[in-house]
Amino acid sequence: MNTKKLQSTNSHAKIPLICNTDTVQALILNNSARIVDVRKSEEYLQSHIRSAASLPLSQILEKEPSGIIEILKNLGVTDTLPVVIYDDTFGALAARVAWTLQYVGHSNTSLLEVTYSQWKRMGLETESNNNKFPKVEHAMRINHKIQADASYVDLAKEQENKFLVDSRERLNFLTEHIPNAKNIPYTMLRSDNNILRKPEEIRRLIENRGMSTDSEYITYCGSAGTLSGLAFFALKSAGIKNVKLYSKSFREWKLLGKVKEEFKDANYWDLSAD
Repeated sequence: MNTKKLQSTNSHAKIPLICNTDTVQALILNNSARIVDVRKSEEYLQSHIRSAASLPLSQILEKEPSGIIEILKNLGVTDTLPVVIYDDTFGALAARVAWTLQYVGHSNTSLLEVTYSQWKRMGLETESNNNKFPKVEHAMRINHKIQADASYVDLAKEQENKFLVDSRERLNFLTEHIPNAKNIPYTMLRSDNNILRKPEEIRRLIENRGMSTDSEYITYCGSAGTLSGLAFFALKSAGIKNVKLYSKSFREWKLLGKVKEEFKDANYWDLSAD
């Protein structure tokens, strides 16, 4: 197995929330960012984007914030180094990891606009090196502004200036959901060529549901916060400033015995989210 150690430059520019392929290629060429692959380790070892580090989603979900910081240190990520994350699952796994890094204080984190399969189909550079990086220091600065727990959601669901966004598929939402939640299925956020639709299209989705772009949004999904993580970045990319993720999502809500809205005959409902 070919293991390669890579160094980074000291020039750490702020990168956009969603990075296009040209930007990422330039970052790789200048060795001025950490590209992070969140697929399974065996998939990473078969091939990945050149210079990418491996960080499977499962490792993130198991860790407390201090453990996430240790991972960043071991990946050679300093406080300001740009991090671009990708997956091969329409961006949902990458979004959950990217949100987690932002939550522990690494704000200079973004999503690659395409999946790994799309990257390869475009003929862009890949490799099979198991890249390792010198350990660095990284501070922990928890960003409570982007996180919501069950107690917060319980209060927010009754407040007119806060919107709960359920990212699950329409039938799941109609069967049961948190009271007063709005349904924007993750499938409506994607385009054929990118993990997310254009910002103006996402804003139109929001406005068509009578939701103000000046309000606070809280996204949730079924369990681990992956689908709702994608919704989090979709809303942020559309210019919504105040967005939170309820990362433990509907699974925890039900385990806590919180009130739900249920429809016994959901299969007869109009399954369009419009």
